[in-house]
Amino acid sequence: MDKTKCNEEQDLFIEDIAKQLSTREVLSSIYHHGFEQVPMPSIEVLTEIIEELRAVLFPGYFGDPGVKDRLLHYHIGAVLDNIYHQLSEQVLRGYCFECGHRSSGQCSECRIQAEDAVEQLIKHLPTIRHLLSTDAIAAYEGDPASQSVGETIFAYPSLQALTNYRIAHVLYTLNIPLIPRIITEIAHSKTGIDIHPGAQIEERCFIDHGTGVVIGETSVLGRNVRLYQGVTLGARSFPLDKNGKPIKGIERHPILEDNVIIYSGSTLLGRIRIGKGAVIGGNVWLTEDVKPGSTIRANFNQP
Repeated sequence: MDKTKCNEEQDLFIEDIAKQLSTREVLSSIYHHGFEQVPMPSIEVLTEIIEELRAVLFPGYFGDPGVKDRLLHYHIGAVLDNIYHQLSEQVLRGYCFECGHRSSGQCSECRIQAEDAVEQLIKHLPTIRHLLSTDAIAAYEGDPASQSVGETIFAYPSLQALTNYRIAHVLYTLNIPLIPRIITEIAHSKTGIDIHPGAQIEERCFIDHGTGVVIGETSVLGRNVRLYQGVTLGARSFPLDKNGKPIKGIERHPILEDNVIIYSGSTLLGRIRIGKGAVIGGNVWLTEDVKPGSTIRANFNQP
């Protein structure tokens, strides 16, 4: 076959497929039209920002190990300044992703909102560090295999997932679109722990092993809750509106009161309440409230 003819046929083939992928139907459903040509948020940049925040929250464990104590606050200040500028840009991109306006010119209001949101996050960092320190202590006290609190900070997937979650949760409460979910999904991809940024988790949370844990958007976890691998805190059903679409934002996930323990493989669905100090055994399917102090075991005699 003539090489020129072969190349022409290949060009026509590529052009035909490109046209099929560019139809009006496709563009109306899955194509993202960037507002004011602002690019999508960068997962790579957000990953770097989270690692910098991790180094701020746990200096010595992450980041530059050579910073002297007397210079630490200067170092942290420089890192926070970099985070402020980079994260503000990413939050702005999140706003632009969901922006319905198509006017010309830069959206100065969104930029101001983005900078204000990142400022609020930075103000929350001392509180986030306190919460994470209690999570680390809970992991050490709850796992006989742990040799130190430092080990849980540096090596445990629970602390990595909770760090991302607690950062993302602040941005979620500030109504930042897209960015909080990206941050928790970064941890999900690395640890297998899926925590929605909208969940409410109090101090001293420990997710032992962690792989396969799912914590839904409206879940509420009280103080000193411990979850094992494969636990799901999910929704039982999805109420639909008059158009047959799921209603967003309703409270549909479990509430766990203080000192609840849920062992591996258990699934809790719906807006149920697990009372203080209750213990849920492994492989339990639960859709009803549990009284405080109760112990629930799987019934393997069920058909």
